[in-house]
Amino acid sequence: MRELKLKRKRIWMRLAAAGLCALALIGMLRRFEHSQVYQPSAALEAAPGALGRPCEEVFITVENGQRIHAWYFPAESNSAPVILVCHGNGGNISHRLDLYAVLLETGAGVLAFDYRGYGRSDGKPGEEGTYRDGQAAYRWLAGKGFDGSRIIAYGESLGGGVASELALREKLGGLILQSTFTSVPDIGAEVFPWLPVRWLGTIKYDTRSKLPRLRIPVLILHSRQDELIKFHHAEENFAAANRPKVLCEISGGHNDALWANRPAILRAVKEFLQTRASP
Repeated sequence: MRELKLKRKRIWMRLAAAGLCALALIGMLRRFEHSQVYQPSAALEAAPGALGRPCEEVFITVENGQRIHAWYFPAESNSAPVILVCHGNGGNISHRLDLYAVLLETGAGVLAFDYRGYGRSDGKPGEEGTYRDGQAAYRWLAGKGFDGSRIIAYGESLGGGVASELALREKLGGLILQSTFTSVPDIGAEVFPWLPVRWLGTIKYDTRSKLPRLRIPVLILHSRQDELIKFHHAEENFAAANRPKVLCEISGGHNDALWANRPAILRAVKEFLQTRASP
């Protein structure tokens, strides 16, 4: 009897040890997932004044006293739309002055904001948190007098997941996706094929599943040379979107598409804004 009890005790100890190892492994994978999806920088490496355009620097309250940092570049015309920029997973708003310059050249205004935990924004990034940050930026524009039909969401890479969710939660005049994946599990399985990403991943940003539910114009910008987010992500997102929609093929790598395609991106966005405004 004593030997049986000792045997059972050893079995339970082994099961407990295995359970603890499994929990530790899951915890490590969670931290790894978070570090891959969110790569913020606290230091601002450029000032908005470098663009030579008027800029309003604002801190937008999100929740529980937390605030996100944003730059607002007004359009020269009061009737022009405004482009709400949801940036990618790395850096902060100071790393994207070239993008703002292109968007401002279309005649639209621009609001660029940092997610929680990025730049001078409070908090720590997370999927639902970034969605609420996008909504807070949207509400700030509404407070400036912008109707939803005049607000265009521009999602760059990870920001495409934020922008597409914003389009579900708020009224928008259009959605632009640049170098955007179909979902985090999809891209994660491609980049880390040896990890059980689809089983254990908790961060989704499932853009493809949201697009069929949207009834607004969609412009997709993507390069076949994108080494990180392959072109098939754009094709699948385009297939999922409702009309009117445009797929504009650009060139260059994931992080240099803007530099390689400035005229093409400017033309595509400008035509998209003009077409959207047409009766």
